[in-house]
Amino acid sequence: MFTQYPLPYTSDALEPTIDTLTVETHHGKHHAAYTAALNTLAEQAGVADMDITDLLANLDKIEDPALRTAIRNNGGGFYNHNLYFSTISPSGGGQPEGLLAEKINEAFGSFEAFQEKITALALGQFGSGWAWLSVTPAGDLVLSNSPNQDNPISLGTGNVPIFTIDVWEHAYYLKYKNLRPAYVKAFFDIVDWKAVEENYKAAIA
Repeated sequence: MFTQYPLPYTSDALEPTIDTLTVETHHGKHHAAYTAALNTLAEQAGVADMDITDLLANLDKIEDPALRTAIRNNGGGFYNHNLYFSTISPSGGGQPEGLLAEKINEAFGSFEAFQEKITALALGQFGSGWAWLSVTPAGDLVLSNSPNQDNPISLGTGNVPIFTIDVWEHAYYLKYKNLRPAYVKAFFDIVDWKAVEENYKAAIA
């Protein structure tokens, strides 16, 4: 049974960065739908007892091509949104500290350089998709983007995502309309860097 990440804040708590209706629709409808569909499909494929990371990393083991594609899409939607919502907070913003700050400076030169690079990936993703900060098997930080509900796990990179920016239109269109750059710029005001650092520590443990 795959469980949707429960928001530890009210749907209006991310105002003004993300409006109430977007949170209600994005988490309460889109994310909930991916979760429900994944659970149904996983039962059909006999993989309901798998960890979501293992499932996405081993999609080729699902023999039925239609089921494989559906689980790739809905499993990705489930995983991606769990990560997205768990790394934003009404008390977010600012810059990372401690170990994560050190690793970002080591990988990208500075936080500002990291922010510029991941912003470019978010804005450069054609159509719906995601921008990612991930950890390689060697413990290094890398950036990437991906279309639809793909992620570094389902794409077979071996990297573990620790932070993501959702650039599907449903993540921002009600407030920002077609102005994706305004959404991505504002998004950094709600990033919970402590949560991202915990993800990094878990990835290298």
